[in-house]
Amino acid sequence: MTVRVGITGAAGRMGRTLVEAVAAAEGLQLAAALERPDSSLVGADAGELAGQGKNGIAVAGDLADVVGDIDVLIDFSVPDATLANVALCAEHGVAVVIGTTGFTPKQQARIDAAASRVGVCKASNFSTGVNLCFKLLDMAARVLGDDVDVEIVEAHHRHKIDAPSGTALSMGGVVANALGRDLAEVAVYGREGQTGARDRDTIGFATVRAGDIVGDHTVLFAAEGERIEITHKASSRMSFARGAVRAARWLAGRDAGLYDMQDVLGFKEMAGEERQ
Repeated sequence: MTVRVGITGAAGRMGRTLVEAVAAAEGLQLAAALERPDSSLVGADAGELAGQGKNGIAVAGDLADVVGDIDVLIDFSVPDATLANVALCAEHGVAVVIGTTGFTPKQQARIDAAASRVGVCKASNFSTGVNLCFKLLDMAARVLGDDVDVEIVEAHHRHKIDAPSGTALSMGGVVANALGRDLAEVAVYGREGQTGARDRDTIGFATVRAGDIVGDHTVLFAAEGERIEITHKASSRMSFARGAVRAARWLAGRDAGLYDMQDVLGFKEMAGEERQ
């Protein structure tokens, strides 16, 4: 079965990479490419925009015009646009892969509602390497326990609009859960002035926005006399695109529900086997 894929923001950096990744993937076909209705690139050939040569898919300005042509939508955009797209996809039985970050709790509730009607795979990061790091972080936190200070440092390009990154927050969530803490209560976002001695229970976040950094994340576990650092550095958006494409293939035809990249990679099944 060939999975027909739609891509939002097809003329952007991530969108062009996704177009390239879909073209290289077995069993997937680019069936729709989208941009903002006011974009001058509406009507352009999506393949040419991605530097792949013409593929015959003209960039559309309205998802409603092409939603009937796709099985799965891959959306890496902004929260308001993603929510509108998810709602329309839910109405038409189209699954959605969401790479957008920065949702509020109320916005997340709308995604949860859509996932009761169609399959939704939402992840803060679709890189296989990052998702492996999540497993390593859980292990490290459980082994090291309360004997370490935990700090998370992330760096992205100057155009990223949310901070800390969704990946950094997910990493913090994994560590907090393993330690039996509530991230909302223990997170510290930056420090300035006379902050006093560090509270061992806190999880610190530091954010860098500069140049064209694709995405760097480091989680530091620091004890007296030693420290452990778990780091992931992305040098190309293709690592995210390949993961999203993998998720689209996995999600097609699956039952309604909210999934993440841990489901796609089978990590949750592996964890279940380990507990038995």
